[in-house]
Amino acid sequence: MNARKPLRKRLFPSPPLSVTVFVFWLLLSDSYGPSAWVMGALLGTIVPLFAARLDREFARIGSLRPVPKMLCIALWDIVRSNVKVALQVLGPESRIHPGFIWVPLDIANIHGIAALTSMITLTPGTVSTALSDDRKYLLVHVLHLDDPQTLIDEIKTRYEAPLMRIFP
Repeated sequence: MNARKPLRKRLFPSPPLSVTVFVFWLLLSDSYGPSAWVMGALLGTIVPLFAARLDREFARIGSLRPVPKMLCIALWDIVRSNVKVALQVLGPESRIHPGFIWVPLDIANIHGIAALTSMITLTPGTVSTALSDDRKYLLVHVLHLDDPQTLIDEIKTRYEAPLMRIFP
């Protein structure tokens, strides 16, 4: 028995992705001429070939019950941080003390980590900058860093804990 995949499966590992790339290319190119169709077809063939080689980790979803409360907390933090950052930026420069902190992570799911980094980066005054190779630590830049441990505790309780229930 031949263990190799059929030629069709090797050339088009994901037909839905091929179609999606093709359609998005046509929408982005703002042209529907023959050259746009050829380029879309080319991208629709090549992109899935590279995507098939990526190491995939599928999302495991646990409970969605924490989502509404977590979104409200995140929105509140974004509004509150906007005001705080505006006051810091408009105030004297001496009141700003930027810094980097390593946040130890308990969450292991890469999708949960991605959601956590997005929430941190969406909150004004903080930016996720790096994830350690072992996915155990997240480097965060903070516009004003008073007490690193308080910030770490806040990130872990307000964002990471609910995400761990969503992405077990």
